[in-house]
Amino acid sequence: MTPARLRHFVFGRMQEDLITDYLKTFHTMNYFKNLCLFVVLSFSCIPVQGQETDVLEISDSLAPTPFVEGTFRATRVLNGHSNKLLSEGLLDFRVEHRFGRMNQGYYEFFGLDQATTFFSLEYGIKDWVMMGLNRSSLDKTVSGFAKFRVFRQHTVTMPVSVSLLLGTSIDGTRWVYPERNNLFSSRVSYTGQLIVARKFNEHFSLQFAPVWIHRNLVPTKSDKNDVFALGFASSYGITSTVSLNAEYYPVISPTWNHQNTSYRNALSFGFDIDTGGHVFQLMLSNTTGMNEKAFITETTGNWLKGDLHLGFNISRLFSIK
Repeated sequence: MTPARLRHFVFGRMQEDLITDYLKTFHTMNYFKNLCLFVVLSFSCIPVQGQETDVLEISDSLAPTPFVEGTFRATRVLNGHSNKLLSEGLLDFRVEHRFGRMNQGYYEFFGLDQATTFFSLEYGIKDWVMMGLNRSSLDKTVSGFAKFRVFRQHTVTMPVSVSLLLGTSIDGTRWVYPERNNLFSSRVSYTGQLIVARKFNEHFSLQFAPVWIHRNLVPTKSDKNDVFALGFASSYGITSTVSLNAEYYPVISPTWNHQNTSYRNALSFGFDIDTGGHVFQLMLSNTTGMNEKAFITETTGNWLKGDLHLGFNISRLFSIK
């Protein structure tokens, strides 16, 4: 072998070995860099993903709900029901009180010596249905109801809230003529009411609530078993915790005014004070009735003659579920 071929053989082998080592080193470094890059990106995704979730949660909590809430502060406007339903798992213990007529003078302490009471337990079974059981000292009445949410006012798709009220009441007074064959069904009356309400803004709400009442037994032959009335109610919030309320239930049965001239339409004015767990309602009304049968079909007070009753409602909420 010539010296030239010998040099080419020796240095050529060395060059190939160097190139091979370089390529191995390059691939090793490239693999190491890719591995480092993968690890860095993997760990960097964790805080980025968590930050995105937090932002979404914050934005969801700050975004206004499309459903309109707080049309009325309580499940009653004053005497009659509002469109409000209790949320699932909430128990409402209600105490209502109506004093005697204020125009009776000092001897009856302007009606404060007389009182009619009403106790009620009401529970939200689901967000769309609630039920209640109550007892009133007026005619010793026991009554119950179920209220259903049909539609909720929506900022885009639904302009009003619609609720349905179904109720019944039982008169608990002794029979006037106990020697007769008195039927238990004669004590029973039924109520059906459609409640349509709209909250126009943060202050003003309006409600229209036509109602049907059926009485199995009526006082005289001229009285009708079925009575129809229109319910109108409004609320105006003057502060974040205080609202002014008005309520009117005109009877529209054709022969109503001819049955008994002493009957009057129930008209009430008052205000709410919301303290968080309590809602306190103070009112003036021409009726002592606190269920639909009583204040719609049996009201006799005349506002123009001062036949007014001071009254209040207290609502206390408890979270059961």
